[in-house]
Amino acid sequence: MEKYWSDLVKQLRPYEPGEQPWMDGVLKLNTNENPFGPSPKVLSAIEGQLGNQLRLYPPPNADLLKQAIADYYGLKDSQIFLGNGSDEILAHVFNGLLKKALPLLFPDITYSFYPVFCQLYDIDFEEIPLKDDLSIDLTDYEVPNGGIIFPNPNAPTGRLLAIGEIEYLLKANRHSVVVIDEAYIDFGGQSSIGLLTDNPNLIVTQTMSKSRSMAGMRIGFALGSADLIEGLERVKNSFNSYPLGHLQIAAGISAIEDSDHFKDTCQRVIHNRAKLTIDLEELGFSVVPSAGNFVLVRHFRASALKIYGQLKNNGILVRHFNKQRLDNFLRITVGTTEQNDQLVTALATILRS
Repeated sequence: MEKYWSDLVKQLRPYEPGEQPWMDGVLKLNTNENPFGPSPKVLSAIEGQLGNQLRLYPPPNADLLKQAIADYYGLKDSQIFLGNGSDEILAHVFNGLLKKALPLLFPDITYSFYPVFCQLYDIDFEEIPLKDDLSIDLTDYEVPNGGIIFPNPNAPTGRLLAIGEIEYLLKANRHSVVVIDEAYIDFGGQSSIGLLTDNPNLIVTQTMSKSRSMAGMRIGFALGSADLIEGLERVKNSFNSYPLGHLQIAAGISAIEDSDHFKDTCQRVIHNRAKLTIDLEELGFSVVPSAGNFVLVRHFRASALKIYGQLKNNGILVRHFNKQRLDNFLRITVGTTEQNDQLVTALATILRS
């Protein structure tokens, strides 16, 4: 009952994830899951963990997975931080690195968990408006701040900042932590990981939910200087010493090692995104240029909410955001060729009605 809640809980406005239907026959294009499955090596590794060792606690630092990620990116294991999905990683980053006297800066249209974390951890923040074309203008961030965070590519817009622009931001901001949330970077962008050496205030977060097709395993990681990572470890070990289980660790190692499957999956998504963009434009949609595994679209004459409802009635889920500047847009996850064709066919029927 609410009377037993703390004042903080009463004030919270939690993050609202996309719908997760449990019935068969629904086409889910609303939560940016990868339509292509994980590596077969991942499935084999998980099966190999289904034994008596599950009675034992997993290694608290997941050292083998940490080393695999470090080797893959040419870093030291002291520069890797692991967590139960990138949302947990971000929660620790907000709590441990971004709670400062000056406000945290992030875009007004971005990952909607950011203001939730600020409310949860009592962090002052300022939302910086995107430009009219929904792109980030980094000159707007050249002000005193307690930290900067945004996804690259941004979500839900899909717009990408070039690596030179990120480097420019870091040169202009030496006195607070800059967090680049790279949940979607593998679908068409260049990672900022190469900037870590010269920028000890940079944190890059990634996830295995998207490009490595393991949203169900909840594996996230951050990369940064050893000093920043040590700060995150202190927070983690004051919260949950065992964020990753045996199955997650084994799956993560195999996913990192199977680079061929990873590259092939990303290329298939990129190819399907390009084709879906053309098909949607032919139906009269305006499509925001995307480097993610999704597209943000609006139609020149039909309301987004109406299209969303009619698609749902036809068993197709996309994402509609009831938020200023976004309320006439739909975010659509890139699916398989067959799924995208099903979507386009349904949209053509809806727009003719």
